[in-house]
Formats: sequence, C-alpha cells, structure tokens
Amino acid sequence: MVKTYLDVNPKANVFALESASSVGGVWSEERMYPGLRTNNLYDSFEYSDYPMDEETFGAKAGEHIPGTVVHKYLRSYAEKFDIHRRIRFGTWVKTVERKSDGAWLINYGSDPHLSSTIGAGSTNDSAVSRPLKQILTKKLVISSGLTSEPFLPHIPGSATFNAPLFHAKYLLDQFSQTAASKESNVVIYGSAKSAYDAAYAYASNGISVEWIIRESGHGPIWMAPIYVTPLKKRLDHLIGVRFLTWFSPCIWGAYDGFGSIRRFFHNTTIGRWIVDRFWDILAGDVIALNGYDKHPETKKLKPWTHAFWIASGLSILNYPEDIYEYVRKGKIKVHIADIDHLSEKKVHLSNGQILKADTLVCSAGWKHRPSIKFLPEGTDRALGLPHTMAEKAEADPLIHKADEYILKTYPRLRNQPVASRNYKPPVSTAPSDGNDPYNLNQPYRLYRFMVPPAYINDRSIGYTGMMLSLHTSLCAQAQALWLTAYFNNLLPSADAMNPSSLPNGTPNGTPNGNPNGNLKCHNTHTPNHKTPAKTSFNIPQITYTTLLHSRFGRWRYPSGHGAQFPDIAFDAIPYIDMLLRDLGLEWKRKLMRGG
Repeated sequence: MVKTYLDVNPKANVFALESASSVGGVWSEERMYPGLRTNNLYDSFEYSDYPMDEETFGAKAGEHIPGTVVHKYLRSYAEKFDIHRRIRFGTWVKTVERKSDGAWLINYGSDPHLSSTIGAGSTNDSAVSRPLKQILTKKLVISSGLTSEPFLPHIPGSATFNAPLFHAKYLLDQFSQTAASKESNVVIYGSAKSAYDAAYAYASNGISVEWIIRESGHGPIWMAPIYVTPLKKRLDHLIGVRFLTWFSPCIWGAYDGFGSIRRFFHNTTIGRWIVDRFWDILAGDVIALNGYDKHPETKKLKPWTHAFWIASGLSILNYPEDIYEYVRKGKIKVHIADIDHLSEKKVHLSNGQILKADTLVCSAGWKHRPSIKFLPEGTDRALGLPHTMAEKAEADPLIHKADEYILKTYPRLRNQPVASRNYKPPVSTAPSDGNDPYNLNQPYRLYRFMVPPAYINDRSIGYTGMMLSLHTSLCAQAQALWLTAYFNNLLPSADAMNPSSLPNGTPNGTPNGNPNGNLKCHNTHTPNHKTPAKTSFNIPQITYTTLLHSRFGRWRYPSGHGAQFPDIAFDAIPYIDMLLRDLGLEWKRKLMRGG
C-alpha cells in the first residue's frame, strides 16, 4: 500500500507503524519458527513489480518457499522501494480518535509485547505507562491483518501448570528450549495449520507429540498435497484458473465477464449436479491421497466437513517428509477430546486420559478485530469493525433482503452443513478486552472489503489485508491500487462502475438491476488531466452492497470464517476482477480473452 500510494503521490509524507521489530507480518523475523514454509510453490508468491528470482533469494522452482526467504524478499522489497525507512518498528497503536475536522489522531508508543516470550496476553506495565506519542493524519489505512493478535483460550488450572504454555505465534521463542531435550513431551492443542506445523516441527526433531483436537470444535482442517487430481495439477494454480472458479458460488462472480456460464452452473439442476460432482471429486481425491482411512490414527485427522464449505481452511502439505508417517508410527498421537483442566505438567482430557506435558502449544486462532481502541466510544459499527449487537442480525430487513437474494441466486447454499452437535466456542483468557472473536456477533462490514460505508465519501480511512486468501500478493496489489485511486478521487465515473456495464448473463433482483447492489457515483470529468470533481457515492447502495457481500460469506463458508470476515478461495480471482473493473482496467490479462 505504501509503495503504490507513493507511486501516485511521490511527495506525500507516508509512514507506517509496526508492532514487530522487522518487516513481513506473519513472515517477520521473530515469527520464523523451524520449518515454516509457504503453501504456495516458488513463482506464485511475489509482487508483479519485483520478481523473486532464484539467484537473489535462493528460492527454488518446484519447492515451497522457506519462511526465511519470504522475509528476505519482503525486506528487500521494502528497501528497494524506499519503504523500510518509513516504518517505525516496535510501536503499538493504543487509540485512534476521529477529530471534528475529519482528521485522525493516533496515540502510539513502544510495544509492550516486543520482549515477551511467554505468548498472548503478556503485558509489561512499565512499557504501557510510558508517555504516548501522537500523530494527526488526514488519511489512515489499517493494515494489521487478521493474524496479528493471538487468541489464547481459558484453560482451568493454567496457573498451576508450571511449564511453558504459549500460542503458536511464539513457537520460535520457545522451540529451541523444548527441543533441546529429546525426552520432552509436547502437547499441541488445536486443529489449524499452525498445529500441523508445530506437530511436524517437534516430531521431525525427535520430540514426542500429543495432539489434542477439540471434540467440541469444528474438527481437523483440510490438508491437501500440492499436486491434486488424476492430472497432478498444482493446487495453488488450480484455485486461480478462471474456468474452475465457475464451480464455486460467488456473489461478485459476474465481474469476471462470464455471468451466463455461472448462471448455468448454479441456477439449473444439471449445472448444480456438475458442481456437486466437481467438489466430490476434489474432496475424494484429497482424502484418498492422504490415506486417512488406511490407518486408525490418521483417520482421526480426516476433516469433519465437506471441502465445499471451507475457504482458507483448505491448506497444503508443505513439509519435506510425510507428516502422516509420524502419526502412523506413533511419534504424533492424536486425541479427539477437550481439555478438562491442567495440573503440574499434566493435561487432563474430557475422556479421562492424562497426558504428560513439558510444553503446551495452543493453536487456537486469532483475535480478528484490531486491538486498537477507536474514539469516540461506540464508533466501531460505523467503522465497519466487528462488534456485538443485542438484537439478532436476521431481524434487520436489509439483511433479510440480502439473504433472500443470495439463496435465490445460489439455491445450493440453502442446504447448509450440519454443525457438530457438541460444538461450543472456547472462552478467552481475556474475556473483558472486547476483542474475543467468539463474543463479537457482527462481522467486518467494509465496501469492497476495504472502506466503511459510513465514511466512504470522506476518503479518509481504509483497510487492507482484512481477508484470508491463497492469492495474498495479488489481492494486496489490487487493494492497494483501488485504495490509492479512491483516496485520490481517481476512481472512474459512473459509466465504468455502473451495473449496466456488467456483461450479459448477470443475475437480476437487486436495486437498479445490479447483482451486487453496486455503487452508482457521480463524477464530473475535467479536461487536460486536471483534478476531477469529487465523486459522491450513494451510501444506501454502498451499504447494501457491503451487507450483501458480507452475508454471502456467512452462507458460503459456514465451516470457515465466512461469518466473521472475507475468507475466500476460488472467489479471489473474480474479486480481483471486480476491483480492476472498478478502476476501469482490463481484468482479463492473458492473450486469450477467457484466461
């Protein structure tokens, strides 16, 4: 975002506040635990304006990219484009206040978590009490992402455990100490990709692993080999093949220019039959390749929900060796149970088992809402942030209208998967901090997943990276282009963003015949590239579009995070198409128009 904004505004005073001590976010130096690699293979995890060449960075064709290489690449990118010097590392933002003149007052200081090696929830009161610094800015972009602040569940008896207990985010800090003794017994709690990573990291270093997957949770995630289908195609490439994206219901799908084809697949009986067979084949292929049913222990890692209903919950086996072989040999023992309580170096399970534990690693997810406190109080809803409402969302007539349209357009989504009968959300160790993801019953509501509708005519605030996708670098670049154009009042006129510009085959049924409640704006063109008149967005339509896209996630990915934030897989390419079309750019980039 910084690089793109400076390309358009080279004289702008731009800088970033970063709580970590190095660039990269999840790929920062302090999060480089042993064996960390990308899901993507080399050549699919880079920015278009800065190739990750093998000679410079050491990445090799046909291999998953080591985390250290990704960090090196991102640092090099930041230095190459004069971004690094603009980042203030080791800072945390305490409050952001909207001032009467429309500016944003940011209060920030030294990060109290920077020196912590214990994990989520650790604080340093002396650091908190240091004087805060202030910045007043006319434009603010929140880019904290969805995997910055760990969620640590409350486990009875934690105070008496008397052994390391930490979130997987802090695996690097704790790994060397635990792995020093081959007699150690590590317990891992959770079923996310980071749990797989931690289990592999310890087991491959000769450490015994007891892996607990909550009986009251959603079960194991989908883990696929990088090469799938009988044709052995790369999975990280397949989800970007436009033809295959048609098999996934997508409320903004018509922006790819193939609305009539999508309508055939999702609005006809034979089309839906074809779609179901596609997903059955894909899921069956993964299950067969992983051999879940060939051993009683690996069978415990077989996903509980169909692959159709998950997005970022589909991950890739990116390990040098077969992790399931460690399971079959008993190096990793899987338990389907809840933790009842802890005692000194022991984990007591709900089924009566007691596990010896020299370390407990929690792979329990993240607090998806930014930890920043926004002022004045009560502005979270207007800012499009997750929040809590007493009344049920379905009582809102606009939500009811959006749901009706979604289910009419994609009848397949009416048959929602049956949730686990035993499901219950975990309780946070800090239930009163207002950031417990399981207590926030309203999701992110951002137009194009970037701008809060209530502030869209201000051009003063936006968000980037508040979504999960395997197309991280592509989505980041598209969002940076869109936000930069938005901030600079350079989005095209109504003609380019009008529903009438959408192709034939676009579904009907929403205001003005627009499938997505798309914006209509008014922009007066001026000759000779002078600054155009300020575009005025239609807030009711913007609000409806935002609500429609948000609610779609709830229906499309109930077994993922769709009800909380944009959690997308095959939807990423049409999402990028939508942003490019908003910008008036060509969205079919290959020589063949269907590419």
